[in-house]
Amino acid sequence: MDIIGLIPSFGGFLYTVVAFVVALSVIVAVHEYGHYIVGRWSGIHADVFSLGFGPVIWQRRDKRGTVWQLAALPFGGYVKFAGDADAASVGKVDAGEALTPQDRRATMHGAPLWARAATVAAGPVFNFVLSVAVFAVVILFRGVASDPLTVDEIRPVPAEVQQLESGDEILSIAGEPTPPLDEMNGYIDTLPVEPVLDYEVRRGDEVITVQGPHPFPPLVAGVTPQSAAMQADLEVGNVIVAVDGDEVFAFDQLRTKVAGSDGQALSLDVWRGPDAGTETLSLTPKRMDLPTEGGGFETRWLIGITGGMFFEPASQTPGAFEALSYGASQTAYIVQSSLSGIYHMAVGAISSCNISGPIGIAQTSGAAASQGATSFIWFIAVLSTAVGLMNLFPIPVLDGGHLVFHAYEAVTGRPPSDGALRVLMGIGLALIGALMVFALTNDLFCP
Repeated sequence: MDIIGLIPSFGGFLYTVVAFVVALSVIVAVHEYGHYIVGRWSGIHADVFSLGFGPVIWQRRDKRGTVWQLAALPFGGYVKFAGDADAASVGKVDAGEALTPQDRRATMHGAPLWARAATVAAGPVFNFVLSVAVFAVVILFRGVASDPLTVDEIRPVPAEVQQLESGDEILSIAGEPTPPLDEMNGYIDTLPVEPVLDYEVRRGDEVITVQGPHPFPPLVAGVTPQSAAMQADLEVGNVIVAVDGDEVFAFDQLRTKVAGSDGQALSLDVWRGPDAGTETLSLTPKRMDLPTEGGGFETRWLIGITGGMFFEPASQTPGAFEALSYGASQTAYIVQSSLSGIYHMAVGAISSCNISGPIGIAQTSGAAASQGATSFIWFIAVLSTAVGLMNLFPIPVLDGGHLVFHAYEAVTGRPPSDGALRVLMGIGLALIGALMVFALTNDLFCP
């Protein structure tokens, strides 16, 4: 395995590392702040809030006595609460009779069970809150397409005929009346695949028929990080006009060609723009396991692009409730598909290469950042959901393991013994270490 081949240049490597550190730092800061603020609200004092591990490069003590610090290794963080033996809140400092009841109440181990459980759960919850907020804000800025389907802005495409104009309300395409926007996907599939179609539009006070390209051409509207398309330098706005010499007019034609490639290299004629013209490039589709609506997975060959219409539909700004609802549903979808993916990997239904380690995540961070701020912020929200979910797994050392201990205490009326905790924490560390090694192996050897 040529590890150096993973790094095309020092500049690209540095960009990837910076993007990864920024993404991880934001997620860790939010996660740990969740622990800190809920602990404070619950009456538990935090001695240290650290972003990073290792040698301290900056610190400040606030008026409550909490030390806020930045450490040299920016790959995590922690909150050390009063009475904790270490940063993982494992064990407690034996202060004998030195603590007053009030001081003991301010420690993690002297606080009521509800306060400890709420403080532990707050980290993952804040990760989910971050994701919901980011998805909601992005949709607020992007807007949502508004009914009826109306042309806002024409995107440049290599069309034989293009007579639509901004402001046209599209009444029908190829004689088929346009449905509400939430039914558009099924509608697009019913349209004939031709280079030129008839559009009945309302333009001002008139209803006229004009001509234009297929509404969903092989247009690159988005490029997936670390995909075959990104490696081949496909860019947003490019249009694929031919595959292996066969002309394509609709995105569905391209999808069919890729799906039928069986992983063999494809020759694409790519229109780069009105001034750049057309060039031919080669790329090899990657085998991917994708979640289905029924909760399962299907394996497909993909090049890693998303499509879009050749015009930007008129949009409107959603209300706050609609935006938050979208953010919550997007976060829930990531959680559901992640759990489904873990199950299907465990039973051998899909490849275990779907688990990425630090190298894969760092590469994806850099690729997302290279596509712009919106793409990078979106990636942070996705990764925040994943971090929140992982921390809820019932593994000692993780927040989910602590919550299991608290549940045991709630049922039995006493916490696990220190000896049992040490053994369980050792097992948890071994499991996390094995998972990290497995994920790193995937980064290095999976295709």
